[in-house]
Amino acid sequence: MRQLYIKQKVFSLSGKFSVKDERENEVYFVEGSFMQIPKTFSIKDSSGHEVGLITKKTFSFLPTFFVEVNGREAVMINKQFSFFKARYTIDAVDMEVRGNWWDMNFGVYQNGEIIGSVSKKWFTWGDSYELQIENEEMESLLVALVVAIDCAKSDQAAAASTPGV
Repeated sequence: MRQLYIKQKVFSLSGKFSVKDERENEVYFVEGSFMQIPKTFSIKDSSGHEVGLITKKTFSFLPTFFVEVNGREAVMINKQFSFFKARYTIDAVDMEVRGNWWDMNFGVYQNGEIIGSVSKKWFTWGDSYELQIENEEMESLLVALVVAIDCAKSDQAAAASTPGV
């Protein structure tokens, strides 16, 4: 079992941050596009190889995020139409997210077995998450999933703070 920590910088315009292990070593680097359409987040390993890419669908009635891991589409996050509370669905082959993923406390299951879990750390400057990985083969996918969910949450918060939206 491996633990990773994701801590975003609050005032980073480009969305640049790193994912660290329990010894504070940087394991992954995440960089968002700045002033680019479509908005993307690239996830690179410590060797500089891209292991994940999150893309926000440009022209869509409701926000949609595509997550690619190692060059293949792995997950899609869709906002569903609702009047009062934001609702999203996560579509992934043989995967299920159980728990309160909107508040970043959830488990990720594949074929009924847990492969990882996420818990949000409170009282930190910026968003900070602990990712516990049960199946290390799924590490890149789990990191990309957490970043994508956080991206969807940030997008929702930005839309909610915009007048007239």
